[in-house]
Amino acid sequence: MRVASLGSGSRGNATLIRHGNTTLLVDCGFSLRETERRLNRLCVEPEEVDAIFVTHEHTDHIRGVGVFARKYKTPVWMTHGTLRVCNVGELPSVNELITEEAIALKDIEILPFSVPHDAAEPCQFRLTEGDKQLGILTDTGMITRHIIDVLNGIDALLLECNHDVDMLNEGLYPPTLKARVGSDYGHLNNDQAAGLLDIIDTDKLISVAAMHISEKNNTRFLAQQALSSALGWQQIDIRVANQEDGLDWIEIS
Repeated sequence: MRVASLGSGSRGNATLIRHGNTTLLVDCGFSLRETERRLNRLCVEPEEVDAIFVTHEHTDHIRGVGVFARKYKTPVWMTHGTLRVCNVGELPSVNELITEEAIALKDIEILPFSVPHDAAEPCQFRLTEGDKQLGILTDTGMITRHIIDVLNGIDALLLECNHDVDMLNEGLYPPTLKARVGSDYGHLNNDQAAGLLDIIDTDKLISVAAMHISEKNNTRFLAQQALSSALGWQQIDIRVANQEDGLDWIEIS
């Protein structure tokens, strides 16, 4: 199993997972043309995508879902709450996810798990192939006991490091937006992300990538510093996904 990011940040998010003949897209927050271009950069044809799994209804995660699914007849999966408010137009095939209930799609098992975020029924995912597990955790405002339980013992983790607390507090965002981002239903800061790594079982962990980094309230260096310190790794060992280039393939083996 391997994973890559088409791009990660407030202007668009999409994550690609592949194993054997299975190709999954988690979110599709870019225009159709941009999604096609970014897939091509990763040597993936749009027709190869077996399904799109949607985390929640915010525009930076669903902008391209409808147009992509209609053009390529791609099945879409999302929770009932997300489907109820998700404005993506008619879909060729839509399936409901039930959080905490795993489904199998060809070679990969997908477990959607609930997270605290200011959306209708948001979720994130743990993906399993054989004895390898990948965790995806972004767009959550705090770490819960349930999140810890789900991510214990994983092999690779894409982990939100949205903001540095001092940069957010001292930055130019209006007070209401600062409060929203930093709330228990907003986004994880560097310290919260590092705190998760302090708690979960990381004995099998071989790869960590910092995701959804704010372009105004964080830096690559600060995110890497926080996560590497928690793990006792070198900063260079922490990969970072950015908005323009995403993240190249990570092999989980």
